[in-house]
Amino acid sequence: MQKILHEMHAWMNEYMRSFRTDDPNVMIGIRLKEIHTGYVTANARALAKHLGCNAHDMALAEIIGLFHDVGRFRQYAVYQTFNDAASEDHAELGLKVLAEEVDFLERLTPADADIVRFAIKYHNKKEIAPTDDERKLFFAKLIRDADKLDIYRVLLPFLAPDGAEKAPNFVPSDAAQEVSPDFIADFAAGRQADYYRLRTHGDRKIVRLLWIYDINFAWTLRRIVARGYVEAFTESIPKQEGIAEGIARMRVYIERRCAQEDTLELYG
Repeated sequence: MQKILHEMHAWMNEYMRSFRTDDPNVMIGIRLKEIHTGYVTANARALAKHLGCNAHDMALAEIIGLFHDVGRFRQYAVYQTFNDAASEDHAELGLKVLAEEVDFLERLTPADADIVRFAIKYHNKKEIAPTDDERKLFFAKLIRDADKLDIYRVLLPFLAPDGAEKAPNFVPSDAAQEVSPDFIADFAAGRQADYYRLRTHGDRKIVRLLWIYDINFAWTLRRIVARGYVEAFTESIPKQEGIAEGIARMRVYIERRCAQEDTLELYG
């Protein structure tokens, strides 16, 4: 596994560099995703280690982290946006890239290749599709946590109103700062919101805060809290009716969830 993992890293580094350009506006997005790929890969491996995965599964987690956003580069080159609703689903696009550009997945065992495809496909969805395959479900949960942990870091500089104008096309730079009523209702109820309904910068922030309820491992949530992401996001949200209720509900959940311990039942 280590030999092919080394080849995968070398190819991915070259692939990402192939999208570099002299256009500084394009490079903001490309560089952002290059750095994000590195962090998520490291997060995935660290989380797998924390959970007690064996060497094979730690490598599998690293592969999924490495390729989870491979579709983002073609997406940004073609559409000049990271907004899936305004372009195409970047996870599905990533699977197309892997199928068209390289044979890495064909060189894995069929079971491992299926896990990688499943985890990439569902890393960005509102929910993971139901499956009886415990390994597919585990790695999908792992990459979703590894990804979210770094996305909070990525978005931190863009929380203030003047920072929104510098964001690489998540939502239109002139969008409102207020939160839409349907997103406030989702937040107050502690339920996941639909990414495809994003209309404002406030909506985008609410979606990220609602991710708190979708974090699968206490290891991840503790780091999100310790790094100040929760406080930064809550402080940046307009003080609209219903927001305080959502924040209070979320804080109670965070305290309870962070007190729990992670367990791994893959090898039972």
